[in-house]
Amino acid sequence: MKSWRLSHRARGAAWALALVLGVTLATVAGACSSNDGGGGRTDGVRITEPEDAIDEELMLALVRAKNFHQIAQVYMSDDKLAEATRAVRQILEVPFPAGAPEAEDVRLDARALLAKLLVRQGQLEAAMTAIDDGLAGKTRDSFFVANLYTVRGEVLRAQAAALDGSSQPADQARAAELRKQAILALEQSNTIAEALQQRLMGAR
Repeated sequence: MKSWRLSHRARGAAWALALVLGVTLATVAGACSSNDGGGGRTDGVRITEPEDAIDEELMLALVRAKNFHQIAQVYMSDDKLAEATRAVRQILEVPFPAGAPEAEDVRLDARALLAKLLVRQGQLEAAMTAIDDGLAGKTRDSFFVANLYTVRGEVLRAQAAALDGSSQPADQARAAELRKQAILALEQSNTIAEALQQRLMGAR
């Protein structure tokens, strides 16, 4: 079975490890492909098949996305937040093979980082828009969806904090409501994460 047809668990783990550990996505994808159970191989020699073009297209998309992510990290280390934001937005423009679940994971991850960057720049409404756009386009629950709800909670807390200095009763009431929404978002993240954990543990 080809890497683009691996279980969502394997794909998600590959992408998450690539981001967290800095492993090249090509290496991760290659390692996954090598565990295809012998399909498409004869006497240790891999036979070229039509799906190979899709595999390579996916790997190239993942490499581009990872490179933009690394560029954003470099800019962030220099506190160049506008440049980092542009790099993250470029991740959202990377074309993926039609129907590749990895595309959704990558874009959800990018939107979470984009929202965090926008919060640091005081663009709270834009940060919430990035979150809402990501959640509106999700097709399934995943680690990346749970993480996006976590970031939603962070954005809501930032919006509430922005109103804390106001002496207006309406602003104080709004801040209290935003904090309640933040708790709901964080609880939703936990609900998704718990369900996924139980599903994975049950599959062992």
